[in-house]
Amino acid sequence: MTGQVRDAVRTRRALLDAAARAVVVHGAGVSLDAVAREAGVSKGGLMHHYRSKDELMAALADDLFDQFARAVEDRIDPADTAPGRRLRAYVRATFDDLEKTQDAVEQTTLMATLSAFPEPARRAQERYRRWNRTLAEDGVDPQRILVVLRACDGASIAPLFEGPLGPEELAGTRSLLLALATGTGPLVG
Repeated sequence: MTGQVRDAVRTRRALLDAAARAVVVHGAGVSLDAVAREAGVSKGGLMHHYRSKDELMAALADDLFDQFARAVEDRIDPADTAPGRRLRAYVRATFDDLEKTQDAVEQTTLMATLSAFPEPARRAQERYRRWNRTLAEDGVDPQRILVVLRACDGASIAPLFEGPLGPEELAGTRSLLLALATGTGPLVG
């Protein structure tokens, strides 16, 4: 990678990080000016990389989705060859994030805010459909996938309404969902 390309990659990373912080503070009404200020660049410098707020919000959503996908892949246990290993990795990635309390609240706030924009919302729905297809190929009954994904979603948003989840509650919920992700048959009839 040349120095110029490396600098562009670093700049885009810094801009996305600044955009995430600005969205958490300002919500859906965040302006490109606010993002530029947060990043310590001019609005023109920001727009050199992202031509519009919509483009920036879509890139930010993609970045968050990609980070989570990498987190799931990183948590696949190479020794685990049983059906549902990817679903169990999904649970571990979700709960590892939740254990970083402030990060979890900020991530949930960020994702909820991004869903107010049409393109990030569309991309989120497509990613969710992709997760469902990927997890279905892992040998687990669709009922289990449905319950585990919905429970992970609920656990992710709970800190916004309940405050931080305690370590015992997180550990208990994680264990329950990992057990659900270990069985292969349907949950009901």
